[in-house]
Amino acid sequence: MARRPRNDDLQSGPQRFVALVKTTIPPVHPAGLPFIGAGLAVAGIGSRSTWLRNTGLVAAAANALFFRHPPRVPPTQPGAVVAPADGLICLVEEAVPPAELNLPARPLPRVSIFLSLFDAHVQRVPISGEVVAVAHRPGLFGSAELAAASEDNERNSVLIRTPGGAEVIAVQIAGLLARRIICDIASGDRVEIGDTYGLIRYGSRLDTYLPEGTDIKVLPGQRAVGGETILAELA
Repeated sequence: MARRPRNDDLQSGPQRFVALVKTTIPPVHPAGLPFIGAGLAVAGIGSRSTWLRNTGLVAAAANALFFRHPPRVPPTQPGAVVAPADGLICLVEEAVPPAELNLPARPLPRVSIFLSLFDAHVQRVPISGEVVAVAHRPGLFGSAELAAASEDNERNSVLIRTPGGAEVIAVQIAGLLARRIICDIASGDRVEIGDTYGLIRYGSRLDTYLPEGTDIKVLPGQRAVGGETILAELA
Protein backbone atom coordinates (compact mmCIF):
# COMPACT_ATOMS: atom_id res chain seq x y z
CA MET A 1 0.00 0.00 0.00
CA ALA A 2 1.41 3.37 -1.01
CA ARG A 3 2.32 5.73 1.80
CA ARG A 4 0.35 8.97 1.87
CA PRO A 5 2.62 12.04 1.78
CA ARG A 6 3.03 13.71 5.14
CA ASN A 7 2.85 17.46 5.69
CA ASP A 8 6.62 17.71 6.20
CA ASP A 9 7.14 15.93 2.85
CA LEU A 10 4.94 18.51 1.11
CA GLN A 11 6.80 21.35 2.80
CA SER A 12 10.23 19.96 2.01
CA GLY A 13 9.50 19.92 -1.74
CA PRO A 14 9.21 23.72 -2.13
CA GLN A 15 12.06 24.21 0.33
CA ARG A 16 14.30 21.96 -1.72
CA PHE A 17 13.33 23.83 -4.88
CA VAL A 18 14.18 27.18 -3.28
CA ALA A 19 17.53 25.80 -2.09
CA LEU A 20 18.25 24.50 -5.60
CA VAL A 21 17.49 27.91 -7.12
CA LYS A 22 19.78 29.63 -4.61
CA THR A 23 22.67 27.31 -5.43
CA THR A 24 22.10 27.50 -9.20
CA ILE A 25 21.36 31.20 -9.71
CA PRO A 26 24.06 33.37 -8.09
CA PRO A 27 23.11 36.46 -6.09
CA VAL A 28 23.71 39.97 -7.43
CA HIS A 29 26.30 42.43 -6.15
CA PRO A 30 24.56 45.44 -4.50
CA ALA A 31 26.19 47.80 -7.02
CA GLY A 32 24.07 46.22 -9.75
CA LEU A 33 20.68 46.69 -8.10
CA PRO A 34 20.10 50.27 -9.42
CA PHE A 35 20.77 49.12 -13.00
CA ILE A 36 18.50 46.10 -12.72
CA GLY A 37 15.83 48.29 -11.12
CA ALA A 38 16.11 50.83 -13.94
CA GLY A 39 15.53 48.11 -16.55
CA LEU A 40 12.50 46.79 -14.68
CA ALA A 41 11.16 50.34 -14.32
CA VAL A 42 11.42 50.87 -18.09
CA ALA A 43 9.61 47.57 -18.64
CA GLY A 44 6.86 48.62 -16.23
CA ILE A 45 6.42 52.11 -17.66
CA GLY A 46 6.39 50.78 -21.21
CA SER A 47 4.15 47.79 -20.50
CA ARG A 48 1.83 48.79 -23.34
CA SER A 49 4.70 48.87 -25.80
CA THR A 50 6.11 45.45 -26.66
CA TRP A 51 9.41 46.94 -27.81
CA LEU A 52 9.89 49.11 -24.72
CA ARG A 53 8.82 46.33 -22.35
CA ASN A 54 11.18 43.82 -23.94
CA THR A 55 14.04 46.32 -24.00
CA GLY A 56 13.63 46.96 -20.26
CA LEU A 57 13.49 43.25 -19.44
CA VAL A 58 16.55 42.48 -21.56
CA ALA A 59 18.48 45.32 -19.90
CA ALA A 60 17.50 44.07 -16.43
CA ALA A 61 18.52 40.50 -17.28
CA ALA A 62 21.82 41.61 -18.82
CA ASN A 63 22.72 43.62 -15.73
CA ALA A 64 21.72 40.76 -13.44
CA LEU A 65 24.11 38.55 -15.41
CA PHE A 66 26.90 41.12 -15.40
CA PHE A 67 26.67 41.94 -11.68
CA ARG A 68 26.32 38.33 -10.55
CA HIS A 69 28.20 37.50 -7.36
CA PRO A 70 28.71 33.73 -7.24
CA PRO A 71 29.94 32.15 -3.99
CA ARG A 72 33.47 30.76 -4.11
CA VAL A 73 35.51 28.44 -1.88
CA PRO A 74 39.19 29.49 -1.70
CA PRO A 75 41.99 26.96 -1.19
CA THR A 76 43.37 26.43 2.30
CA GLN A 77 46.95 25.52 1.48
CA PRO A 78 49.57 27.90 2.93
CA GLY A 79 51.15 30.37 0.52
CA ALA A 80 48.49 30.05 -2.19
CA VAL A 81 47.67 33.21 -4.16
CA VAL A 82 44.27 33.00 -5.89
CA ALA A 83 42.97 34.77 -8.95
CA PRO A 84 41.38 38.10 -7.96
CA ALA A 85 38.80 37.79 -10.76
CA ASP A 86 37.17 35.52 -13.31
CA GLY A 87 38.57 35.78 -16.81
CA LEU A 88 41.26 34.88 -19.34
CA ILE A 89 44.90 34.94 -18.28
CA CYS A 90 46.36 37.11 -21.02
CA LEU A 91 49.91 37.79 -19.77
CA VAL A 92 52.45 36.19 -17.45
CA GLU A 93 55.56 38.36 -17.31
CA GLU A 94 57.69 40.63 -15.16
CA ALA A 95 56.90 44.32 -14.75
CA VAL A 96 57.53 47.25 -12.43
CA PRO A 97 54.60 47.72 -9.98
CA PRO A 98 52.44 50.88 -10.12
CA ALA A 99 54.50 53.98 -9.31
CA GLU A 100 51.78 55.42 -7.03
CA LEU A 101 52.52 52.69 -4.46
CA ASN A 102 56.04 54.13 -4.01
CA LEU A 103 57.72 50.73 -4.16
CA PRO A 104 61.23 50.04 -5.51
CA ALA A 105 61.25 50.33 -9.30
CA ARG A 106 62.33 46.76 -9.99
CA PRO A 107 60.37 44.21 -12.03
CA LEU A 108 58.18 41.67 -10.23
CA PRO A 109 56.29 38.65 -11.55
CA ARG A 110 52.89 39.76 -12.86
CA VAL A 111 49.82 37.81 -13.95
CA SER A 112 47.17 39.71 -15.96
CA ILE A 113 43.54 38.59 -16.25
CA PHE A 114 41.20 40.03 -18.87
CA LEU A 115 37.50 40.18 -17.98
CA SER A 116 35.06 40.15 -20.89
CA LEU A 117 31.48 41.36 -20.64
CA PHE A 118 30.42 37.77 -19.95
CA ASP A 119 32.63 37.27 -16.88
CA ALA A 120 31.55 37.99 -13.31
CA HIS A 121 33.08 41.38 -12.52
CA VAL A 122 33.49 41.24 -8.75
CA GLN A 123 37.08 41.26 -7.46
CA ARG A 124 38.37 38.99 -4.72
CA VAL A 125 41.26 39.25 -2.28
CA PRO A 126 44.19 37.17 -3.64
CA ILE A 127 45.74 36.37 -0.24
CA SER A 128 45.04 36.92 3.46
CA GLY A 129 46.81 39.75 5.24
CA GLU A 130 46.72 43.47 6.02
CA VAL A 131 45.97 46.17 3.44
CA VAL A 132 49.08 48.35 3.51
CA ALA A 133 48.08 50.82 0.79
CA VAL A 134 45.27 51.65 -1.64
CA ALA A 135 46.08 54.06 -4.48
CA HIS A 136 43.87 55.28 -7.33
CA ARG A 137 45.30 56.80 -10.50
CA PRO A 138 43.23 58.42 -13.27
CA GLY A 139 44.00 57.39 -16.82
CA LEU A 140 42.69 56.36 -20.20
CA PHE A 141 39.94 53.86 -21.08
CA GLY A 142 41.66 51.84 -23.79
CA SER A 143 41.03 48.16 -24.48
CA ALA A 144 41.96 46.15 -21.39
CA GLU A 145 43.25 43.32 -23.61
CA LEU A 146 46.26 45.39 -24.70
CA ALA A 147 49.53 45.24 -22.77
CA ALA A 148 49.58 49.05 -22.63
CA ALA A 149 46.43 49.04 -20.46
CA SER A 150 48.52 48.32 -17.36
CA GLU A 151 50.38 51.60 -17.82
CA ASP A 152 47.88 53.88 -19.57
CA ASN A 153 44.41 53.08 -18.23
CA GLU A 154 42.71 54.27 -15.07
CA ARG A 155 43.55 51.92 -12.21
CA ASN A 156 43.22 51.22 -8.50
CA SER A 157 46.05 49.39 -6.73
CA VAL A 158 45.82 47.46 -3.45
CA LEU A 159 48.95 46.33 -1.61
CA ILE A 160 48.44 43.43 0.83
CA ARG A 161 51.09 42.20 3.27
CA THR A 162 50.80 38.66 4.62
CA PRO A 163 51.58 37.76 8.25
CA GLY A 164 54.86 36.33 6.95
CA GLY A 165 55.84 39.67 5.37
CA ALA A 166 55.23 38.83 1.70
CA GLU A 167 53.59 41.58 -0.36
CA VAL A 168 51.03 40.94 -3.11
CA ILE A 169 49.51 43.69 -5.25
CA ALA A 170 46.11 43.53 -6.97
CA VAL A 171 45.42 46.24 -9.56
CA GLN A 172 41.94 46.94 -10.92
CA ILE A 173 42.24 48.39 -14.42
CA ALA A 174 39.42 50.08 -16.31
CA GLY A 175 38.71 48.93 -19.86
CA LEU A 176 37.17 50.26 -23.05
CA LEU A 177 33.63 50.25 -21.63
CA ALA A 178 34.54 50.43 -17.93
CA ARG A 179 33.91 53.84 -16.42
CA ARG A 180 33.72 53.03 -12.73
CA ILE A 181 36.13 51.23 -10.40
CA ILE A 182 34.70 50.31 -6.99
CA CYS A 183 37.04 49.38 -4.12
CA ASP A 184 35.51 48.65 -0.71
CA ILE A 185 38.68 48.23 1.38
CA ALA A 186 41.12 50.75 2.84
CA SER A 187 44.60 50.87 4.30
CA GLY A 188 44.72 49.11 7.67
CA ASP A 189 41.93 46.62 6.91
CA ARG A 190 42.45 42.92 7.58
CA VAL A 191 41.32 40.80 4.63
CA GLU A 192 40.88 37.08 4.00
CA ILE A 193 41.70 35.18 0.82
CA GLY A 194 38.68 34.99 -1.50
CA ASP A 195 36.76 37.88 0.12
CA THR A 196 35.01 40.22 -2.31
CA TYR A 197 36.59 43.67 -2.19
CA GLY A 198 35.51 45.52 -5.32
CA LEU A 199 33.99 45.64 -8.79
CA ILE A 200 34.64 47.20 -12.18
CA ARG A 201 31.70 48.09 -14.38
CA TYR A 202 31.61 46.75 -17.97
CA GLY A 203 34.88 45.20 -19.12
CA SER A 204 38.20 45.37 -17.32
CA ARG A 205 41.48 43.76 -16.30
CA LEU A 206 43.17 42.62 -13.10
CA ASP A 207 46.94 42.60 -12.64
CA THR A 208 48.49 40.67 -9.76
CA TYR A 209 52.08 41.47 -8.80
CA LEU A 210 53.90 38.79 -6.81
CA PRO A 211 57.10 38.65 -4.75
CA GLU A 212 60.34 37.59 -6.40
CA GLY A 213 60.77 33.83 -6.41
CA THR A 214 57.05 33.08 -6.48
CA ASP A 215 56.13 29.81 -8.19
CA ILE A 216 53.55 30.76 -10.85
CA LYS A 217 51.04 27.98 -11.58
CA VAL A 218 49.16 29.35 -14.63
CA LEU A 219 49.82 30.02 -18.30
CA PRO A 220 48.46 32.54 -20.83
CA GLY A 221 45.26 31.31 -22.43
CA GLN A 222 44.05 29.57 -19.28
CA ARG A 223 40.76 30.65 -17.72
CA ALA A 224 40.76 31.69 -14.08
CA VAL A 225 37.97 31.41 -11.51
CA GLY A 226 38.17 34.31 -9.07
CA GLY A 227 38.75 33.27 -5.48
CA GLU A 228 39.49 29.64 -6.39
CA THR A 229 42.09 29.28 -9.16
CA ILE A 230 45.61 29.24 -7.69
CA LEU A 231 47.74 31.73 -9.62
CA ALA A 232 50.91 31.07 -7.67
CA GLU A 233 52.50 29.77 -4.49
CA LEU A 234 54.73 32.00 -2.42
CA ALA A 235 58.30 30.80 -1.93
